[in-house]
Amino acid sequence: MSTESISGSAAGRLSVLKTYKLYVGGKFPRSESGRVYEVTDAKGKWLANAPLSSRKDARDAVVAARKAFGGWSGATAYNRGQILYRIAEMLEGRRDQYVAEVADAEGLSKSKAAAQVDAAIDRWVWYAGWTDKIAQVVGGGNPVAGPFFNLSSPEPTGVVAVLAPQESSFLGLVSVVAPVIATGNTAVVVASEKSPLPALSLGEVLATSDLPGGVVNILSGRTAEIAAPLAAHQDVNAIDLAGADEELAKELETAAADNLKRVLRPQPVDGADWAAAPGTGRMTAFLETKTVWHPTGALGASGSSY
Repeated sequence: MSTESISGSAAGRLSVLKTYKLYVGGKFPRSESGRVYEVTDAKGKWLANAPLSSRKDARDAVVAARKAFGGWSGATAYNRGQILYRIAEMLEGRRDQYVAEVADAEGLSKSKAAAQVDAAIDRWVWYAGWTDKIAQVVGGGNPVAGPFFNLSSPEPTGVVAVLAPQESSFLGLVSVVAPVIATGNTAVVVASEKSPLPALSLGEVLATSDLPGGVVNILSGRTAEIAAPLAAHQDVNAIDLAGADEELAKELETAAADNLKRVLRPQPVDGADWAAAPGTGRMTAFLETKTVWHPTGALGASGSSY
């Protein structure tokens, strides 16, 4: 075939549209309902069809997250940090793709979208560095009256349902997902209803970055429809309401009380500036404290009898 015929066929070819899928248990299923919904850009132009998750998809994601919890929480903090850093490496390699998706999703210029993506990648690196340091910040020895060592150490809460921010489709998403898994929890993430494509693409990165299947599960669709069964689910230990409006947040808090879930309420500052320094609050929000008492033996004037 001549060069002219090749270039001619390329010019007239049809583009291959991407089929977005959910990310559950390390695999990419379509919604069990078979439903999809249209995702448009800031100007109303069609971008893609995204899966419209059902209650069954939410329950399947919880099962996958619970199955992965033992291995992920039992991994060394250093190993978790390595895996989070690998995610940042993979995101860096696909930077141009995410810049385009964020620009379309949020109606940003390429330069502003690039700044958002760069900040999100940097945030993964930041949380990767915290995995083996957070225990020193929130744990330690406690002074007690008596011949005992009293030591407190943080442990992950368990399965955390995360409602991703609605407006910040990628930086906001990373800001709520990374701290949950950095501390050993597993997550069921409900992507931004209006702009789910960067979140669904994140699943493709997670699947190839050494993160065990089920540690992060990503669902797209109607936030209220997916969040309701997650808030009431008896095997979900905590919920982050970052992507819920005031009315929905109150409904989900009520449902979450049934099994005493930890609830992180929407913070007004979050919507104002996701690029602000995150601090450790989102890591400590989903940590429990284990305290161990151990006898020191008889203590005299000269110290321990050991």
